[in-house]
Amino acid sequence: MSRSKILVGLTAMLLATTANAGAAETFNRIASFAVAQNAPDAAVTSSEIIAATDDGMMLIYSDSPAGGIGFVDITDAKAPKPAGFMALDGEPTSVTIVGDKAYVGVNTSESYTMPSGKLVVVDIASQSVEAEYDLGGQPDSVAHNAAGTLIAVAIENERDEDLGDGGLPQMPAGFVVMFDIAAKTVTKVEVTGLAEIGGEDPEPEFVDFNDNDEIVLTMQENNAIVIIDGQTGAVTAHFSAGTVSLDRIDTKADGAYAFTGSATDLPREPDAVQWLDNDRFVIANEGDWNGGSRGFSILNRAGEVLFDSGADLEHYAARVGHYPDKRAGKKGVEPEGLEVGRFGENTYIFVTEERSSLIAVYRDTGAAPEFVQVLPSGISPEGLVAIPQRNLLATANEVDLREEGGVGSHVMVYELAEGVAQYPQLIADLDAEGLPIGWSAISGAVADAEKPGMLYAVSDSFVSAAPAIYAIDATAMPARITGKTLVTRGGETAQKLDLEGIALDGEGGFWLASEGRTDRLIPHALYHVDADGEIKEEVAFPAELLAQEIRFGAEGITSTGRGDDMTLWIAMQREWQDDAPGMVKLVSYKPASGEWGAVHYPLETPADGSWNGLSEIVAHGEFVYIVERDNQIGAKAQHKALYRVSLAEMVAAPLGGELPVVSKELVRDFVPDLKAGNGYVLDKVESFAIDAAGNGFVITDNDGVDDSSGETMFWSIGAL
Repeated sequence: MSRSKILVGLTAMLLATTANAGAAETFNRIASFAVAQNAPDAAVTSSEIIAATDDGMMLIYSDSPAGGIGFVDITDAKAPKPAGFMALDGEPTSVTIVGDKAYVGVNTSESYTMPSGKLVVVDIASQSVEAEYDLGGQPDSVAHNAAGTLIAVAIENERDEDLGDGGLPQMPAGFVVMFDIAAKTVTKVEVTGLAEIGGEDPEPEFVDFNDNDEIVLTMQENNAIVIIDGQTGAVTAHFSAGTVSLDRIDTKADGAYAFTGSATDLPREPDAVQWLDNDRFVIANEGDWNGGSRGFSILNRAGEVLFDSGADLEHYAARVGHYPDKRAGKKGVEPEGLEVGRFGENTYIFVTEERSSLIAVYRDTGAAPEFVQVLPSGISPEGLVAIPQRNLLATANEVDLREEGGVGSHVMVYELAEGVAQYPQLIADLDAEGLPIGWSAISGAVADAEKPGMLYAVSDSFVSAAPAIYAIDATAMPARITGKTLVTRGGETAQKLDLEGIALDGEGGFWLASEGRTDRLIPHALYHVDADGEIKEEVAFPAELLAQEIRFGAEGITSTGRGDDMTLWIAMQREWQDDAPGMVKLVSYKPASGEWGAVHYPLETPADGSWNGLSEIVAHGEFVYIVERDNQIGAKAQHKALYRVSLAEMVAAPLGGELPVVSKELVRDFVPDLKAGNGYVLDKVESFAIDAAGNGFVITDNDGVDDSSGETMFWSIGAL
């Protein structure tokens, strides 16, 4: 079957999932937990590997930067509560739970050449250390068998990526440790000399038990897989993870989302591994060193590849706006973590994509797995745990960006239940070649004048190599990007644009507003394009305006009137040098006469440490609607709202003089809408449009998955 037919099938499955309420069970996020709640004094916290107690009421995650493990009470899964943080002497790398004890791998290495570590046994009820066992090296993954009698630890003794070319060998070699829980004995299992690549320096990465107490081990840099008898410690099989050759992938980090490249003989270099049954297992092909394999594979115990996802994860991430373009040349979405869980009659495979911040969900069929859905996660999901007895799934998302003003690490909880999938809310179709219409960072929108539910949107400078106008069918569920028109200049893709707003020109084309940055040679300007995206006119901001420039410029554009009576109104994001604090300009431009003017719009007073600004402007009926927001995210986000100003007050005065101040009326607080997805509150409500039937549509900007979870929210607020 061709890859394009597979993707068409994925589209059909997704639309069926999201359109037929009650027809199927789907996973939806029901809660998010900021791990900083467990360690409020820590500058940086992270949830990495996560486990659940047998009753599914408590989650425990490893927190490497904070040097301990965190506890989350999910007795009420929709309202997780902080249950404590326990500091450990060293760097926790992984955790697993047997009964009332947590077993934590802790790295205590002095250096790469002097690795050391221990297995710490924690009493969960008292959150105290019960025992410690020397492991003789630096631990990575920890797992237990079904009977709860054995613990396996992958001793990686990781390489120094900054030493030479970061390759192998870098001694000392890694190995596997078996820990007998009853006997409290530590047994070393050698895996040296098994791999074709760097066999003298194995780097064990991830371990998992099947029901026969067999351990499957990945050795990522060695591109190898080993099977060990957990009772005897004997190696019963070992083989290469093999290579993949990919076509129809994006290989250039240029923002163009061109899935026309190829790569040959890429080593899979698997990270996580999970048994599907006693004969088959699934691997997440991160491609950490020489790889870039970008998918996941199912193999049997003989090393035969039964299935490989190829570029499917890449394509789907692109279609939902999550493709990490800056990683295109190397690892793409970077599959890293895995979980397998049996919910009722179905066995699901969950794949974490570190760079796209998605969880891909597949159903095991015994042959090629069936795509089910994608789930939005926090930034860089790594670990996850299925809790089938409660129909729950939990993910650990490791990145903490609070020091940069971003959001911290989160644990997120999902539930399997009847109903529609709540995500994605915006998905792109395939193009004529069967390739995804790649998109991200939606920054401005306008509605078609005649077709209800038909919108047009632009994306910002993150995709500056391929600025485009996207056609969106908002009547579909989820909304669909049905077409993409590149903005061109002289027949070539236009450069030096940061598109932030779009308005109809009344003649089948558009006016586009570009937010300038002089330090990057991007002009503050308006661009008049035809229906094919070709720039027909470029209008620079006037000297009176540019003399007061700061970088926070045009964030939206709308039009009133037609023909010679047309006036364009541009919302400036923040105060420029000649604006009083709390006053921002709504700039007017009349294309027929070239006349410029402005009014002042009063901003709400921002909370300490934040600023408020404008994101969008839309003329409709007797009003102009304006999106005003703060620059905060997560728990700090307070102000995301829609206001309206009477058109009768929009009487511009000349630039350079005193400007009239318009009055505003609150229409809608968007914060409750932003909380409806049960994630953290996103910061950038960037686009608003009112369609021909008078319905309002809102879109958030996902920053091109750059230090962002990649989530895009798209919703309607109904008739205005």
